[in-house]
Amino acid sequence: MYDVIVIGAGMMGSAAARHLVNMGMKTLLIGSEEPVIKDQHTGVFASHYDQARITRQLDSKADWARFSSRSIARYAEVEAAGGQTFFHPVGALMAGPQTGEGAWFIERSRAVAADQGIAHTPLDEQELAKRFPFFAFPEGVVGLYETGTGGWINPRDHVTAEIAAAKAGGADVHIGEVVSVEYLPDGVVVHCSDRKQFEGQKIVVACGPFSKAKGLLHEPIPMTVYARTIAFLEIDEAEASRLAQMPSVVYVPPDLSFDPYILPPVRYPDGKMYIKIGGDPVDVVLETVSDMKDWFRGPGNADVAAFLAEKLMGLMPNLDCKSVTFGSCATSFTPKGNPLIYAQSDQCVVLSAGNGAGAKCGDELGRLGALVASGQGIPANEYITDFKP
Repeated sequence: MYDVIVIGAGMMGSAAARHLVNMGMKTLLIGSEEPVIKDQHTGVFASHYDQARITRQLDSKADWARFSSRSIARYAEVEAAGGQTFFHPVGALMAGPQTGEGAWFIERSRAVAADQGIAHTPLDEQELAKRFPFFAFPEGVVGLYETGTGGWINPRDHVTAEIAAAKAGGADVHIGEVVSVEYLPDGVVVHCSDRKQFEGQKIVVACGPFSKAKGLLHEPIPMTVYARTIAFLEIDEAEASRLAQMPSVVYVPPDLSFDPYILPPVRYPDGKMYIKIGGDPVDVVLETVSDMKDWFRGPGNADVAAFLAEKLMGLMPNLDCKSVTFGSCATSFTPKGNPLIYAQSDQCVVLSAGNGAGAKCGDELGRLGALVASGQGIPANEYITDFKP
């Protein structure tokens, strides 16, 4: 009989399990391994199957800055406890127009930084061009540059570290897929596809987009899942060396034509170096679990990838690109733009919806989920966010 069974071993679920065992809770973490052959996989998917996600304290939303700041502050602790390095502090750049319709991005980010004491270097148009000559931002674009705490994390390695730390703390881990939850008067029984079942006092559902699957929650959650395509521009070792000072980038273009994020050169499992760009120009909703599985099994949208690659070449006109490939992912958003972290009942806690920024905040969101599951609740003075639907 477990105190808590965490369903979903991704960025939030693995962190929740670590925090739960540190709180003295008898914990079981259930999650699937990454598919060996993606296009033949019939089970669920996770969104952390990648080598690099942006992390930074700077944000245009106050609580999201707090989520990430508190997560970043624990990166070293998680790496040590889990025996796995995942944080790469190469710097992070927030760039956007100084005036006009998109000026809110820099203005709000600057205000949040001032309020929370987030160290950064403001860069005007000339300083931005001088500091990062490989970028060709349009006229009127300025930046906020964060070092030390900004850069990228390897989400696969982050999850590996969280799970290893949770196990070291006493958590049990079952590799499998949950198909249903049986709610009883005095607890729950979790049924897996391999016919194993586990008993607990309560569950935490941290399944990302698949939290919408039937048979898990008491009631549906107001969460919209969007299909996302990521483009990978391959570069050689010489080009990677030239771009050694390139930071992670979050950018709002003056024409607001898309909402891009850009990762610096990162080595992927195939041994090659890639610069990654995301930011679909049009939202495509994945309505059902079947839609999600079909999307994850596929390679993404070729037209979106071409659009993203073209935009990146416009921002980096001297980039020596060898090839362009692309992949599929998904993001989960709520109507309020806030994560869902609340108890649907005494037996069921929801921990979901990264709203496109969950990777960098995974450890703190997991901690908040653990607080709710342990019965302590989220302290009222920590956040202004309403974590309920």
